[in-house]
Amino acid sequence: MTKLPQDTLMFREAHETAGVVERQLSENEGVVGALAERLRAHPPRMVITCARGSSDHAAMYAKYVFETQLGVVTASASPSVTSIYHAKQGMDGALYIAVSQSGKSPDLVRNAEAAKQAGAYVVALVNVVDSPLAACADVVVPLHAGPEKSVAATKSYLGALAAILHIAARWSGHAAIGEALAALPAQLREGWNADWSELVDGLADAHNLFVVGRGFGFAGALEAALKFKETSGLHAEAFSSAEVKHGPMALVGPEFPVLFFAQDDDTLSGVLQVADEFRKRGAKVWVAAPGATGPGMLPLVASAPISAPLLTVQSFYRAAAALALKRGFDPDVPPHLNKVTETV
Repeated sequence: MTKLPQDTLMFREAHETAGVVERQLSENEGVVGALAERLRAHPPRMVITCARGSSDHAAMYAKYVFETQLGVVTASASPSVTSIYHAKQGMDGALYIAVSQSGKSPDLVRNAEAAKQAGAYVVALVNVVDSPLAACADVVVPLHAGPEKSVAATKSYLGALAAILHIAARWSGHAAIGEALAALPAQLREGWNADWSELVDGLADAHNLFVVGRGFGFAGALEAALKFKETSGLHAEAFSSAEVKHGPMALVGPEFPVLFFAQDDDTLSGVLQVADEFRKRGAKVWVAAPGATGPGMLPLVASAPISAPLLTVQSFYRAAAALALKRGFDPDVPPHLNKVTETV
C-alpha cells in the first residue's frame, strides 16, 4: 500500500501545532508572566541562547524578536567552548535561554550549568519537563507539545517559537505582539490547508536548493533547509537575502531552485527584488509571502510580520512530508539519525 503524507507521523504531529500553541498560551501564562516581571525588574544586559538543530533555529528567531522588540543584544553560545574547551565565560547579569525538545543533550546541560555558575539567569524552553536540562534551570517554560515520535521535529520547533513570542509579548508589554500571539492558533489552523503542491512537484527531482529569508523569516529558512536534507535527501542551504547576493549567487543559473520566505515588513521589498533577479537568471523560484499571487507564489495566511515565520514553516512542514514520500523517503525515519542526538 502506498504511504500518503497523512499517514506519516511528521504530517500528524505538525498538524497538532495549533493545539500546542493554544495549550501553551493557557498553561504557561503564569510562569511567563512571572518571568516577564523579573526581567522588567532586573533587565538583563544581554540574552545568550544555547541550542542544537531545529532548536537552534528557534534561537535565531529569538535573536530577531528580542533585539527588535526589546533592544537587548542576543547571541548564540557555542556549546563546545564550555563542553570541550572548558573555557569559563563571564555571564553576570545575562539571561541564558536553553532550547531543547528532549532536554537530554549532555553539552546543553553542561553549558546551562556553567552559565548558572557564571552568574546567568537560566531559562529552559523544553518539551520534557523532567529532563536534566529542566532540572538545572532557574525557570522552565514547557513547550507542551506532547510526545513527538517522528525524528523530524515539527510541533516542538513551532512550540519553541510560540514560547519565545509569548515571553517577548509579556516582557515588552507591547499590545501588538500580544495580539499577534492570540491570533496564532486560528491562523495556524487556516494555514495548514495552504496548497504548496507546486513546490512539491517542482522539487521532486532536484539535487540542490537555496532557501532564502531575512529578519524574522531567516530562522524559517534555516529550518526548511535542514528539513529538506533530513527528510528528502535534498541538499539545501539557507541564506539571508542580503548574504545570498555575495558568493552564493554565483551558483544560481537556469533551473537552479530557490525558495524564498518573506513577511510583510521592511524586509519584504528586498526579498522580492532578489527573487525577481533570480527569475531573470532563469532560476526556478518559489516565494511564500502574504498576499502574493501568480506563478511560483505559495499561499500564506496574512499575519503580523513577527508571527509569519510560524505560519510559513507549518505550511512548509506539510509540503515537506509530501515531498519526502514523492522522492522515495520516509520522513519519520531519516537515514542515520535518531530522535535524541546526544552531543558533547
